[in-house]
Amino acid sequence: MEDPRIPQSATNHVFHSWSTHPQLDLPEIVGGSGSTFWVSNGDRYLDFSSQLVNLNLGHQHPRLVEAVVSQARQLCTVAPSFANSERTEAARLIAERAPGDLNSVFFTNGGAEAIENAMRMAKLATGRPKVLSAYRSYHGATAGAIALTGEPRRWASEPTIGATVKFFGPYLYRSAFDADTTVEECDRALGHLESVIEMEGPHSIAAVFGETVVGTNGVLVPPDGYLAGVRDLCDRHGILMVADEVMVGFGRLGEWFGVDRWGVVPDLIAFAKGVNSGYVPLGGVLIHDRVAAQFSDRAYPGGLTYSGHPLACAAAVESIHIFEDEQILQGVRRRAEEVIEPALADMARRHPSVGEVRGLGALHAVELVKNSATREPLVPFNASGAEAAPMTEVLTDLKSRGVWPIAHFNGIHLAPPLVITDEELKSGLAALDESLCVADGFVVD
Repeated sequence: MEDPRIPQSATNHVFHSWSTHPQLDLPEIVGGSGSTFWVSNGDRYLDFSSQLVNLNLGHQHPRLVEAVVSQARQLCTVAPSFANSERTEAARLIAERAPGDLNSVFFTNGGAEAIENAMRMAKLATGRPKVLSAYRSYHGATAGAIALTGEPRRWASEPTIGATVKFFGPYLYRSAFDADTTVEECDRALGHLESVIEMEGPHSIAAVFGETVVGTNGVLVPPDGYLAGVRDLCDRHGILMVADEVMVGFGRLGEWFGVDRWGVVPDLIAFAKGVNSGYVPLGGVLIHDRVAAQFSDRAYPGGLTYSGHPLACAAAVESIHIFEDEQILQGVRRRAEEVIEPALADMARRHPSVGEVRGLGALHAVELVKNSATREPLVPFNASGAEAAPMTEVLTDLKSRGVWPIAHFNGIHLAPPLVITDEELKSGLAALDESLCVADGFVVD
């Protein structure tokens, strides 16, 4: 039912992203607490999407709210040409938790800007024009970030800026390399990347960009040895390795940074989302000392009016303290091991529509199929309209059970706030279990 306080005509003035506007029917969120939010008609939902995989500390965490309010009372904004204690402290805390010698932070307003500036830094530091990225990837919607993006959201923006080259990353369930084991998939994916580098000319490649764990496009966890292999290829050819940790950084995988799980140190790390749970927009680039040194005697030609905004940085500082005081990382790892992974494995055994479950920490995917033997997806690649109806039915059923999911193509992704309780998590997983019966109805022999 339409909320009488919000005239329908008022929504006509907001030009929403990735939307066909005459068909929009958007619920209005009016409040939230922890892992739950509620909309104007009174319906409540368990937020299994963390809004857009950014609300790591949940809705209205009292310490984060107070950090923003307290900073607003002191100083709301400051130009980037001035020093500011909150910006300085946020950079220090982030750098101290980063791997290796990534000791400098360039602040942005979000993930796409972080990617844009990481690309610019890589090209300037190496003097090379090309960048490589994976087909199954999403890096943002600004000009450079969408050029790096491999998935179909790039298509409408083409032709994009030049000198971006795509490659296939590892994805054993739908291997591009006819691999049968994780070891084969790793070796063949690295061999493929090496061939792309060779054919493009190593001397012309500034950087290889990659999501540490591919997020939107399937929650694809790299096999052990893959990231180390990419690091080795980059080192051999003087190419920078750039980790896109916009989605998985700051606890999503149970680590400060996803690369920590594999002990790999990139040259640049793009971050955003979880750095302060999106309470005030913030992103940035962590810069290795050897890259930062390239700008010791020449100015970096980039900047943003709101770079290191004090309200955003105050939230980031407090977020890091909350992570440590509330042992967030340890909780993510425990819940993954004790609650999420056993429940998903059980669903995979019982539901014929589940082709594969995969993930780490508080980021998992359930890939749905029509036939488990042939692995035919429940809906076609990049489906829309009537073709997407089976997924729409499953997601509608899940929402009717009070769980708000995030999905892409034929996958349902689980990305709850990192502060979710065991009881809430079990409740959401039980609802997903029931909704998978809808998906089972589309299975064909």
